[in-house]
Parts: sequence; structure tokens; C-alpha cells
Amino acid sequence: MFLLNQKTADQLGSSSLIRKMFETGIELKKKYGADKVYDFSLGNPDLPPPPAVAAGLADIAAKATEPFAFGYVPNAGAPAVREELAKFLAAEQGHPLTAQHCMLCCGAAGAINALFRAVLEEGDEVLVPAPYFVEYGFYAGNFGGILRPVPTLEPDFSLDLEAFAAAIGPKTRAIIINSPNNPTGKIYAREELAQLGK
Repeated sequence: MFLLNQKTADQLGSSSLIRKMFETGIELKKKYGADKVYDFSLGNPDLPPPPAVAAGLADIAAKATEPFAFGYVPNAGAPAVREELAKFLAAEQGHPLTAQHCMLCCGAAGAINALFRAVLEEGDEVLVPAPYFVEYGFYAGNFGGILRPVPTLEPDFSLDLEAFAAAIGPKTRAIIINSPNNPTGKIYAREELAQLGK
């Protein structure tokens, strides 16, 4: 009898090199000292958070003994937080948004997995400009999707709009665009995003 199903076993066999590098970094820091090993494998911030974060955590800790201090919130997130986020994003993006347009998740991986679970059918394709964050293949594959990398333009990783147009087909269900891009750092121009939208 096998503990893991075959799909999970296969995924473990081809797990992310980034995660392996991160774990190796931890071991190297133990061996040689944290001041001698610089780990660029994961996007962990090496700067302290703004003072408002510490103040917010202190406020939460002060209320920790109250009933339901750590109770469940609605699936989309705490309403007051979603309202504040909507105001911030509306001002930033110059587009009217309300709390109904916002959903809170535990990081981008959780959000992308939740979205793919909701929208992907077996065999649906997800397009992504290459190079791309390697975990995207797992996220799509978790729900029967197929990741289809689309090459970018040299030398600056701009979107190849002709390649995207050629890649879009009847099974295309989603396109992943993150800007700044991970791992290239490319910030896509408004014009190329508008063209991609068309």
C-alpha cells in the first residue's frame, strides 16, 4: 500500500529547486554562520516591517484574552479590512472598487490555488510569460490545468504579444501576469498590458 497518490509522489520527485535551495541555505547557515551565507532563493524580506505592523500586532496581542479574539471571519476576509483595502486599491489604481471586489488570502500561492480550483477544468490551459515562477506549474496542475509558457522578448523580457496571440486557443482559461515579474523583475508597460487585454 502506498501512502501518497501517484500524482503527489510525482510532484515530490520534481519539487521546486527554489525550495531545495532554501533548505540547503538553512543547512549552510548552520554550518558556516548566517553572516557568511546569503540566501536569494525565496523572497523573504530582510528589512524590519514598518512600525505600524508592530503596533498592530501589539493591539491584537492585547485583545488575545477576549472571547472570540481569534474566531473565524467570513471566507473573503474581515469586512473592515476589505473595505480599507478597497479604498487603498481604488486610489492606487484610479478605478472605483468596493469591499465586494476584494478577497483576502494567505499569500499569493493560496489565492492562485483558490482561483484555479474555482475556474479550471481538466485540460484547461494557463498561459504565463517565460521565465516564470516555477510553482505556477504545480498550481495549475493541482486542478487539472496545463501551464503553457510563452517566451518573452530579449533583452528586457517584454511581453511578446504575437506569441501570446498565437498561444491563445480554445482551451485557454487564464493568463498569469505578475508585475514586477518573478523572477525577472520586469515591470510591464501599460501599453503592452492594454494590448494583451485586447
